[in-house]
Amino acid sequence: MATQHEITTPAPLLTPAGRLTEAGWARQPLLDCNLEAVRFYPALLRPLQRLRVKRWDYYGVTTPQRFISFTLADLGYAGQAFVYTIDLASGHYHEETVTIPPGRSVQLPRNSTAGESHYQHGSLRLSFQTTPAGRRLQVDWPNFAGQPLTADIALHLSPQHESTVVVIPIAGNRFYYNRKINCLPAEGWLQIGDQRSEIRPDACLGNLDWGRGVWEYRSSWVWASASGFLSRGRTVGLNLGFGFGDTSAATENTLLLDGRIHKLGQVDFRYDPADYSRPWLMTAPDGRLELMFTPFMERVARTNLLLIASEVHQMFGRYTGQVRTDEGETIRIDGLVGFAEEHHARW
Repeated sequence: MATQHEITTPAPLLTPAGRLTEAGWARQPLLDCNLEAVRFYPALLRPLQRLRVKRWDYYGVTTPQRFISFTLADLGYAGQAFVYTIDLASGHYHEETVTIPPGRSVQLPRNSTAGESHYQHGSLRLSFQTTPAGRRLQVDWPNFAGQPLTADIALHLSPQHESTVVVIPIAGNRFYYNRKINCLPAEGWLQIGDQRSEIRPDACLGNLDWGRGVWEYRSSWVWASASGFLSRGRTVGLNLGFGFGDTSAATENTLLLDGRIHKLGQVDFRYDPADYSRPWLMTAPDGRLELMFTPFMERVARTNLLLIASEVHQMFGRYTGQVRTDEGETIRIDGLVGFAEEHHARW
């Protein structure tokens, strides 16, 4: 793969004509997400563009006992809020989703660096606040498997902590602007019914998937992620994927070690789409990454609104193998908990 282009200066994401000002990757979110400049339909159809613009904030927290996830999304034609938890020992999984009709959409900020993502309907509430220290996640879900779920979790983000930021062109003035942050020290609590779990930053790490863009009507992709600890308290994160768009300027493949991004090039995935529970292999042609991902449970999420549909097979499991840093240090991975997913969408 050719040298990847690193974005290093602030700029608008889109020109007035709706074209990307720059494609590539960055360590921080330098581009202003000016979605008001989106232009991919002729003038007569331009009022329909908003139905095709997708925005979401997906948070995950990995603890020694469970994985917890909270999401707010505006898919153009509808909003969504969902929460799920996975017991990492037993594989027990539960998810609750609310589909929000147009006109009562979720609130999502312009950029990933400030503001609040918010949705409330009655006593159901999700609030993701950007704070000087990172993020604060507050959730009240009155009926989660018949019990109230509440959470108040802080994700600590220092100014030096780097992100995986990519700007990927897609045909016809479409694009994907994405910021993923791994290994955020997590602190707070989660309570389901009368069972309260304390979340401590020396044992629990959060991650953020912040996505904005316009895809082709039929799209698919694969995404793999993990956040965990090595010996002596070092943190390690993985963000790997492939699928849509033109990745000639940059892939989204990165290793995050102690808060610093090490940029990877092409990564090849080998897995069985007829049986996602079989081991997945992820290898880099340049030899920098060699991983096996062994799933232990599957989460399936489906949305079907006739012309609009999506299906996600998200496998949770453990990573084993090795990855090499920019400086040539080999990092051994042994049982790192994470996930890998295949997503198909008509949207």
